[in-house]
Amino acid sequence: MSRAKTSFSPQFREEAVMLVIEGSRPIASVARELGIGEGTLGNWVAAYRREHAGDEPPLNISERERLRQLEREARELRMENEFLKKVAMTARFAVTGRYENLPVAVRADVGAA
Repeated sequence: MSRAKTSFSPQFREEAVMLVIEGSRPIASVARELGIGEGTLGNWVAAYRREHAGDEPPLNISERERLRQLEREARELRMENEFLKKVAMTARFAVTGRYENLPVAVRADVGAA
């Protein structure tokens, strides 16, 4: 079943985007509040950000420090995630005994060639 295409005025689109950008609110919550699709609002926000990429003020010192902290944390979490994937694969090998199903990187960690 297809829905009829709804047309939104440019003013409505702009106001919806501003709720997300200026209010620092999640797209999902604004979309629910306005009764529109998350994907639709997400597309509008992405287009706005592309069009106004140079308009954002530069980060201040505390914002830069926070960004560095978050990037460091993301890097650490990615490394932990990779480690846990290897552990899970190794555990699967221990349970099934099926070495050939393990990825090559994990095979080397298990100790067989």
